[in-house]
Amino acid sequence: MEWLGPPIPMGSPNHGDRVRIDAATPEGPVTHEGILLAPATSGHITVKLDNGYNVTFLETEITDIALIAVQAIEEQTFEVNPTENLDLPEVWILHTGGTIASKVDYVTGAVAARFEPEELLDTVPELAQHARIRAKKLGNMWSDDIRARHWNAMMTETKRAFEAGAAGVVITHGTDTMHYSAAAAAFSWAGGGKRPPGRIVFTGSQRSSDRGSTDGTENLLAAVHWAAHGPEVTGENGDASVIIMHANSDDGVCAVLPGCAARKFHSSRRNAFQTINSEPLGMIHVGRTGDCTIKANAIVPTREVAQDPVLFNESTRILQLVAGAHMFADQIELAHQYEAILFHGTGLGHLPIEDPNGDTPENVAMREALSDYCSKGGIAVMTTQCIHGPVHLDVYSKGREQQEIGVLGNHATLGPDAALIKLHFLLSSGQDISTGWNANLCGENHSSISN
Repeated sequence: MEWLGPPIPMGSPNHGDRVRIDAATPEGPVTHEGILLAPATSGHITVKLDNGYNVTFLETEITDIALIAVQAIEEQTFEVNPTENLDLPEVWILHTGGTIASKVDYVTGAVAARFEPEELLDTVPELAQHARIRAKKLGNMWSDDIRARHWNAMMTETKRAFEAGAAGVVITHGTDTMHYSAAAAAFSWAGGGKRPPGRIVFTGSQRSSDRGSTDGTENLLAAVHWAAHGPEVTGENGDASVIIMHANSDDGVCAVLPGCAARKFHSSRRNAFQTINSEPLGMIHVGRTGDCTIKANAIVPTREVAQDPVLFNESTRILQLVAGAHMFADQIELAHQYEAILFHGTGLGHLPIEDPNGDTPENVAMREALSDYCSKGGIAVMTTQCIHGPVHLDVYSKGREQQEIGVLGNHATLGPDAALIKLHFLLSSGQDISTGWNANLCGENHSSISN
């Protein structure tokens, strides 16, 4: 890197070197020490501090920079050979990527998913006190790149793990779409009326592993402990798959959330995940030495154990449309190229299809396009943008009109994200959409919620 600022006493630093910088800012002089990153933008200098955060200054603000150590961050090699306790259950960790398995690339300054599963085990040796760990990398993906083929790969590996004798499986996953994959696992194993052979846990991290505020270690410990020692899976109360993440902003407690009735509600908080129209299945207290204690109710299973997961049709395409001032008839006309429409309706599940003032022909066109789509056999299902609460198309005349047109989804209480996965599952498994939508297949449709 060519340094364009003032002369540097100890020579020109490179990305990855440890430096101390002095800067003159509008608030006064400041001094920082950390790892030199590739600049956030041209004409700036960026340093990662020891607390995990980055600071960026204009090059013209830098009054001095001192090279402290060359290549302070070095690549490490890891050997994983923990002494196994043969009395402990076997747990597989399936690694897909995400922040729980990420660290900073000190050449580019970006957070990159590049931990191998073995590194997770080496980094968290306390895992060995909970289970005999087996790890496999399915990929190093950011979760927004995951599609149905990856859900199928995860489910295929969970089957392989259970056939090999695993008590449970932990899937490390990026948090942004973790609730989609968790819902896919729940429907895949339990949507047909059975239950998985063991516990399936999704976990991740809101903070990368090289930050002092990382939540990944406790999340992983809690996830492995539940996979090894949690209650037997029923498949019908939302436990066919679970999400385990921090219960609040502080350390020490992780929440066990139903995989088919939870979602990410916050972009950065540690307790980003919350339930939808349901309650947590339990809590896991994580001690300073990595010990874990589960607080959860055990329910005697009544369902038969499934031998195989139902895989998703990877060619299925679902059109999602959000109700509002920018919904138009030509969007409905596009739906003929898809297997179904999932509407994210307003309030109790409504669409802009009426023109009471006689000044909104777009709404009339919307109604006609929707009516034409449904009359030709098109599948249209309603969920709500409100996240919590039911779809209730009986309350207002508009909702009743939508039902007459052929829109499905009345009285459903599942969240909009699980709704997408359930619709895909019903299409993949050949179930009747109307009958399946009203059913509570794996804990996604609670019959009693606060209306």
